[in-house]
Amino acid sequence: MKIGILQTGYAPDAIKNNQGDYDKLFHRLLDDPTFEFETYLVLEGKFPKSIDECDGWLVTGSKHGVYEDHAWIPPLEDLIREIATAQIPLVGICFGHQIIAQALGGHVEKFDGGWSVGLTQYDLGDRAINLNAWHQDQVITPPASAKTLASSPFCKHAVLAYGDHIYTTQPHPEFDTDVIDGLIRTRGKGVVPDDLLEQATENLKRPDDNGYLKQTLISFFKNKGAA
Repeated sequence: MKIGILQTGYAPDAIKNNQGDYDKLFHRLLDDPTFEFETYLVLEGKFPKSIDECDGWLVTGSKHGVYEDHAWIPPLEDLIREIATAQIPLVGICFGHQIIAQALGGHVEKFDGGWSVGLTQYDLGDRAINLNAWHQDQVITPPASAKTLASSPFCKHAVLAYGDHIYTTQPHPEFDTDVIDGLIRTRGKGVVPDDLLEQATENLKRPDDNGYLKQTLISFFKNKGAA
């Protein structure tokens, strides 16, 4: 199965030099032997010629806001709507979660409650899982076609599903302890309140549930949308 990675941001150099760019983090997360990957740098205006170039699609995270005025955002939304209409499997993470919601009729904004950074607990209904977050923007109103699968006190719509062909998450299953540590050191200081960075640093010692979401995403793609 070929998965097209729609890359919407670049990792900080401190992370890129040690672990690779954001697309490589997903290569490691989705390490099933039946998968192959192709990266499209959509933030540089490099888009697939057809949605049929890949069997499934994934939109990465980004430092940008989905509501910002960038030339590549409207064509990305058009591409998302085309993929959604064709019911090709589509995954969105953080920015990807938000831009898919916005493209399909939801509302995203900079949350007035502030930031969520580091290990965060989410309620999946039948269980709680701990995943790494790094965001202030979030989906405030999901599209009518979306169902909320997980939430936290800070983020009401943390995981969304649209039928059986779109699955999106606000937290980052591809971010391990080293990535969060790098973000704290390179992107957090002076932007994220110090007390949140201190708590995120302390939480680096705690285990995450990336493995649970990894298996969910692999199953989603392998079953062509039936997560």
